[in-house]
Amino acid sequence: ALAMADDRKPKEQQGLPEGWKWVRLEEVANLVKDISPAGSKPYLEIGDIDILSKNYTIKEKESPNHCIKAKRGNIVISKVRPTRGAISLIKENFLYVSPAFSVLEADNSKFLFYSLSRQQFFNYLGALETGTTYPSVNDKDVMNYELPLPPLPEQRKIAEILETVDNAIEKTEKIIEKYKRIKQGLMQDLLTKGIDENGNIRSEKTHKFKDSPLGRIPEEWEVVRLGEVSKTITKGTTPTTYGFSYTNDGINFIKIESIDENGNFIIEKFEHIDRKTNEYLSRSKLEEGDILFSIAGALGRAAIVEKSILPANTNQALAIIRLKEKREATIKFLRFYLASFSIQNYIENILVRSAQSNLTLEQVSNFLIPLPPLSEQKRIAEILSQIDQVIEKEEKYKEKLEMLKKGLMEDLLTGKVRVNKLLGGENYETA
Repeated sequence: ALAMADDRKPKEQQGLPEGWKWVRLEEVANLVKDISPAGSKPYLEIGDIDILSKNYTIKEKESPNHCIKAKRGNIVISKVRPTRGAISLIKENFLYVSPAFSVLEADNSKFLFYSLSRQQFFNYLGALETGTTYPSVNDKDVMNYELPLPPLPEQRKIAEILETVDNAIEKTEKIIEKYKRIKQGLMQDLLTKGIDENGNIRSEKTHKFKDSPLGRIPEEWEVVRLGEVSKTITKGTTPTTYGFSYTNDGINFIKIESIDENGNFIIEKFEHIDRKTNEYLSRSKLEEGDILFSIAGALGRAAIVEKSILPANTNQALAIIRLKEKREATIKFLRFYLASFSIQNYIENILVRSAQSNLTLEQVSNFLIPLPPLSEQKRIAEILSQIDQVIEKEEKYKEKLEMLKKGLMEDLLTGKVRVNKLLGGENYETA
């Protein structure tokens, strides 16, 4: 009978290090059932939890009936669509939470929180969910889960290690947010007032400004329609329209999801087409220095085509803007301007007036663009590119930390790698 019971467990459940044991969640945690009246605040619902970081944001709203009063250190686990993995650890002294959560209290809740944040737990719940519109599980399902439990000192050490990585991730996120805010402010200044040859941002007090269709702008600037400085503004087509299909490799085919909101290409999200398709769709063959600008779906993303992704083609959601004079400074300057608030507001006004959800090429061609002298375009593009590089570096670091955390959770929470016996934490032992 024992052997049979063993067979039913996932592979990892069979061998555990000495001192570890299998426990049901109900043996180490209690359900919190402190029901509170409607209108309680602060209130947390499932949608407030960020699935990736497992952190939550409290919005200004009041609770419905039957909400549960959770306290600091309690674990909340979503019983609705459980495979999404909405789970979090309460940081406030108390918080009212949706009845769609199981709320658990336990001695070492940090360790349990990390252990329950693994995909295994969500898969287990997924196998038990019922209902189609709101697939869900109940408290009993949650409490029946079996997990490997080390002795308490080791639980503490594991939680401490994972928390250290979490803190580093959070710190990096704050740095990224900070630089993004700085960038927004700088874009606002640099793209409306510019920067003089001494590196100072202009102001009407110290520099000459003039009236223009875009409002007050520095005297040295001019305003042009995007179409006036462009050789072509066109767009692509979806290959399937002409009976072609995507291929596994070949020529890069760029879609809107291939560009992130910072204007970088996401190589993994390129489709591919063969030579014949590319020749047939020759109008939208890309060249180095083209600016791609999204005109359908997520509007207003802008990216510069670099040599490294060529040969490449694109579809009808992206406008291809090819300038008459391919000066690097102008291309970069325009890319920043196309991603700025000014253009976003302009797009919103167009859409409201025309009651449509996409932009036409004619509308893109009619965008009004402020054009500083070339040397200034270069200065502006350099400053904004530098800050982009900082953001990118921090984002890569954050990705690295997230991979580290994933690996550590896999190793430490299963006992595959042991925090050393003395719990000095200087080294790990492989079990």
